[in-house]
Amino acid sequence: MATTIRFIIWVLFITDTVWTRSVRQVYDISDQEDWAVHDFDCPRECFCPPSFPTALYCENRGLKEIPPIPSRIWYLYLENNLIETIPEKPFENATQLRWINLNKNKITNYGIEKGALSQLKKLLFLFLEDNELEEVPSPLPRSLEQLQLARNKVSRIPQGTFSNLENLTLLDLQHNKLLDNAFQRDTFKGLKNLMQLNMAKNALRNMPPRLPANTMQLFLDNNSIEGIPENYFNVIPKVAFLRLNHNKLSDAGLPSSGFDVSSILDLQLSHNQLTKVPRISAHLQHLHLDHNKIKNVNVSVICPPILPAERDFFGYGPHLRYLRLDGNEIKPPIPMDLMNCFRLLQVVII
Repeated sequence: MATTIRFIIWVLFITDTVWTRSVRQVYDISDQEDWAVHDFDCPRECFCPPSFPTALYCENRGLKEIPPIPSRIWYLYLENNLIETIPEKPFENATQLRWINLNKNKITNYGIEKGALSQLKKLLFLFLEDNELEEVPSPLPRSLEQLQLARNKVSRIPQGTFSNLENLTLLDLQHNKLLDNAFQRDTFKGLKNLMQLNMAKNALRNMPPRLPANTMQLFLDNNSIEGIPENYFNVIPKVAFLRLNHNKLSDAGLPSSGFDVSSILDLQLSHNQLTKVPRISAHLQHLHLDHNKIKNVNVSVICPPILPAERDFFGYGPHLRYLRLDGNEIKPPIPMDLMNCFRLLQVVII
């Protein structure tokens, strides 16, 4: 019996040791220090949860400076403070950082020491929303995947800012002060893997030039865009979600083929100055045209033709499922031809 008990205790000891090692591997802690050591290196202004040893919580503490960041930290939360500068020194040992949240501070471009961010070779996510930035910060680490700069004062994008950010997939510049002159033809050069670009709520009058070829989501709501150049979508052949709500688009400002682009699945053109429904692709699934100046729906114009080679794919006809037309000058009933063309239509709002 005693032998059995000793054996069980030994098994439990081995199991506990393996489990402890597994937990520490998950949190990328390679040494065998006691948790108390991590408490000791935790900045006194912040909170270091023992259950999440790779995270450092310093938000909502009235901080004016960034404290020294321990080398074990992956996730750094500094939002909603009074921080004005990003110097190099606090990050000297923070070689493992993947995530930095500096939203809602008072950071300016002059307050970012050159090299402070680019030295973070493993950084993936950088949040700098609701600060005082006047231009996109540079240089940034090549590893970066998401850059969030919403609600700043950004009006400039220095040449070469994005040239080495080949891993960036999301760029959020909404609610800034971008004008058309902020962009050069090579502004977005280098963003080979960018998939989502958000420039809503700026002061653009034209579509931004030469977007990255892999762009899938393009958000340009609440600008003053008046027209779209002919063949504009040829350089972004993968765009699937296009939002141009609250602009100044008119019929004359659209390309001759309208939005007959096979990649577009969701098209939002609400609150513009259109008087007729533009041409669309048979692939389109959601179309928002509410609050324009449309008086009638000419089905013979908007019903997209289907080539013989595509008939098996489309089966029941074009794929449009959602159509919003309220806020126009259209009077019901819905033309029956519309339902005959778009047989998969599930929602029509007039």
